[in-house]
Amino acid sequence: MSPAAKAFSDWNLDSRIADAISSKGWENPTEIQVGSIPVARQGRDVVGQARTGSGKTAAFGIPIIEAASASGEPQAIILCPTRELAVQVAEELTWLQGESGLSIQTVYGGTDIEKQAKELQSGSDIIVGTPGRVIDMSKRGHLNLTEISHFCLDEADRMLDMGFFPDVLWIFEQMPAREQTLLFSATFPQEVLDAAEEFMNEPVYVMSDDLEVEVPEIDQFAVRIGRSNKLWVLGRLIANMSDDDQMLIFTNTKRMVELLEDRLGKFGMSATGMHGDKAQNRREKILDSLKEGKTKIVVATDVAARGIDVDGITYVINYDLPDDTESYVHRIGRTGRMGRSGQAWSLVSKEDMAALDKIANTWNLDIPYVEAPELPEGMTRDPVRKREDWSEVTDPFGMVSVTLEVGSGKATKRSLADWIVGEARIPEIALGEIQMSDASSTVQIHVEKASYVIDVIKKREFDGLALNPSIVEF
Repeated sequence: MSPAAKAFSDWNLDSRIADAISSKGWENPTEIQVGSIPVARQGRDVVGQARTGSGKTAAFGIPIIEAASASGEPQAIILCPTRELAVQVAEELTWLQGESGLSIQTVYGGTDIEKQAKELQSGSDIIVGTPGRVIDMSKRGHLNLTEISHFCLDEADRMLDMGFFPDVLWIFEQMPAREQTLLFSATFPQEVLDAAEEFMNEPVYVMSDDLEVEVPEIDQFAVRIGRSNKLWVLGRLIANMSDDDQMLIFTNTKRMVELLEDRLGKFGMSATGMHGDKAQNRREKILDSLKEGKTKIVVATDVAARGIDVDGITYVINYDLPDDTESYVHRIGRTGRMGRSGQAWSLVSKEDMAALDKIANTWNLDIPYVEAPELPEGMTRDPVRKREDWSEVTDPFGMVSVTLEVGSGKATKRSLADWIVGEARIPEIALGEIQMSDASSTVQIHVEKASYVIDVIKKREFDGLALNPSIVEF
């Protein structure tokens, strides 16, 4: 760290910001702050490489706050991929500004749009929001982007990977008065590099050396399963726990923590939920019970789990895959502590497969897809009954592909289609394409008829042949 950046006090920051920082007990800037704040204060465009927890909010927040004035007109906008992050960023900017008197407003979906509109009309200086709602408010005339001078993209890799690029571009084009663009990202996929080239003017690149993440050496598995049967798989994993095992289950929302805690309890599996809305003393009691081995299963969000440092956790379950690749590594690092064995299981729906691939590719991990574990010896009934779930095997057109043990040597496409329509008494439109090889056929059946048709085929013979239907999984 250069002599000029040993402490925040060396930067001659606005006194109100300096007082706020001092009251928080902050003395020395982090690496990303050292690299970003001085050049951003000079008005330069900045591309910063920083992960959550690195101090990046202050890295872009301090220059933005210093450049803004309490005029009641929007001068800066910070776009985030999720409303949770938008709230978090706004809260940090609010205390960072100290007594500056700026109006910092959040604009995101899932809340009362009229209430947000009134708050915007009452005056705002800095906007923190998600792209969709920002566009909505702008088109409705509640948010004027024409005088925005400072534009920041936070967690750009997540945002652009989530398909927000057209929305970001639209917002960018509504800001003719823009003077500075700040972009922060943990990784630099092509989408981020394209965005930097599209939006920025000779940016300064600030690369962090603290992004190395140690991947724990534990056994990792993924089970391909639809959301409606994730609880069935979880029940089997819990059934295989020994008396000494402890399990940490991750979900992405506080609501899901509560639902999962409740549903596990109804099926006779005691679990304790932990999320940010639980009182601090209650969370401390949960942690103490976990450390003492009294609590065996905890369901938590990423934020709540930050305080969990328990050596006895042997299972980590990703009931929901995390929103970013680094969180996966932090999650699974909760097990396999102190040389003990550990397992990480991810329950992966069709929609999650691309996210798991990204996680595996980012960290060069081997995460094999496996079947749900068998019930332990002596147990004959599942803790949670498996449901019929067609969502995972249905294509975008609502068709389920079924393999039949009859090929072109024994049938034609026409004769097979006529037989299915006749035996099952379904309209021909319920059948889709039929593909044939020498030994087998694949028939598309509409999801509304699939279960019934498969049952019929199982009970009938085609010219003396049992067709043994099996569903093709994607």
